[in-house]
Amino acid sequence: MMSSKFDRAALDAMLAGLRPKLHRYAARMAGSVIDGEDIVQETVLKALQALDGNAAVDRPEQWLFRIAHNAAQDHLRRRQRERSRLSEADMTGVEDLSASAEARLAAATSLRTFMQLTLPQRSAVILVDVLGLSLSETCEATGATLAATKAALHRGRAELRALAAAPEEAVMPALDADDERRLRHYVDLFNARDFDAVRALIAEDIQLEVVNRTRLRGKKQASTYFGNYDRVSDWALSLGFVDGRPAILIRDPKVPDGAARGFMLVEWRGEEVAGIRDFRYAPYCLADADIRPID
Repeated sequence: MMSSKFDRAALDAMLAGLRPKLHRYAARMAGSVIDGEDIVQETVLKALQALDGNAAVDRPEQWLFRIAHNAAQDHLRRRQRERSRLSEADMTGVEDLSASAEARLAAATSLRTFMQLTLPQRSAVILVDVLGLSLSETCEATGATLAATKAALHRGRAELRALAAAPEEAVMPALDADDERRLRHYVDLFNARDFDAVRALIAEDIQLEVVNRTRLRGKKQASTYFGNYDRVSDWALSLGFVDGRPAILIRDPKVPDGAARGFMLVEWRGEEVAGIRDFRYAPYCLADADIRPID
């Protein structure tokens, strides 16, 4: 696709298939499917701004991954996470061993484990072993040299093997008593389909996002969101954690295994609901999520 023809319409069409892949990278970089979605949204915004500024785009997919990589770095800086860098030793002679065993290990590694790698290691392993990019494509996405990329990949793989061999402590997050009370009340009203009572809980200036679909602002607009749930019966809500954050899990009561098909995050301002993020229509966020039901 030539740069002159890559516009907003072309970007929207490409994102339909590429968004889950971008999210998988961003979530592993950030250690959270929720933060990963924030990074993807920032990536899309920056891409749109670049196109509005008549940016030349000859290789759209690599261009988007470069923006996502930079957005992930910015996100990590904002969270003030320590970043460590590898010295660029001459790794030109290191053989590229993209063996299937390495790819299987990386794909099965939890987001929390990835956060134990340095940023260059994390990025190289995700791009090569999880997403299947070549070394040259990885260099293009990260801006690193071939030597640095090979070094990061080599050491990142070694670190993942060591971490995989060590026992992982499963610590159940704790839910604050007030948070649990508010969330249980919200879930009980929702499950009872008492949406008038649910609407009474939300703030006049509520910010509501249906991820990958729409954003609604204010009580009047948000009312349509609850109406959509009232018209269908393929859901039941329960409490849980997603990547360590208190969340409301969305399940299909007709599915025997009861696996979560989505989740909601609710932000409170005192006893009012000030914000809702509904991930029901972003199934790509579930693939790598650490979901722990409470009930």
